[in-house]
Amino acid sequence: MKLMNTLQPKPLKSSDWVMQDLQRKIAEGLLLPGDRLPSVVDLALQYQVGRSTIREALSSLKAMGMLDVRQGSGTFVREQPIEHLHPAQLHPESWISRAKSIRHLLEVRRVLETGCVTLAATHRTEQDLALLSNILEEMATKLDDEIFGEQADVQFHESIAKATHNPMLANLMSSLSQQIHETMKDTRTLWFYAERSTAERLLREHREIYKAIAESDGIRAQQLMEQHIAKVERVLDPG
Repeated sequence: MKLMNTLQPKPLKSSDWVMQDLQRKIAEGLLLPGDRLPSVVDLALQYQVGRSTIREALSSLKAMGMLDVRQGSGTFVREQPIEHLHPAQLHPESWISRAKSIRHLLEVRRVLETGCVTLAATHRTEQDLALLSNILEEMATKLDDEIFGEQADVQFHESIAKATHNPMLANLMSSLSQQIHETMKDTRTLWFYAERSTAERLLREHREIYKAIAESDGIRAQQLMEQHIAKVERVLDPG
């Protein structure tokens, strides 16, 4: 008996697909203002599409103000206005499942961290405050370092749990550490999207939480942590 071939042909890559991929690279900083794009021929080989498809994609990006085509010199990335894209725009193919995982983790963090920050405001020591302050100072000196920012963000929240001096809470937070690290990039991107703001504003929000802990104001610390997590939850679904 002859087996039927059930494999479906791969869909052709359209100019929209190429345009969205180039747009993503610009948004994520993989292509920077002033960078010269490869030639149409090279892009066609890279994306495995026809030259006309590349020309259509570049034309669309030029119309959107993202590219500058200089006759005789090439195509360059233009300086972009600050625009905070929703992660769903950057990762449309995987966002539904990612958003579900992030929502579940944020629900756990909301319950755990609002309790932790309240206890930290009561039980923190000068050593705890020094550690939190050092993390914030490091954040301030490396605002443009995205990878460091994500790591420091996680460390800040873990240190609050340790400042409760309740080993069970610290262990619970530590057990979530890997999952928090995995979703921190999306979490921070969502925060920027919600606030239409920058790393400086996010640092100020962390400093406000620190100040409430330093002043032993558990109620204020809890409110700030609740707001911090809730604004990310509100924009999980785009639109």
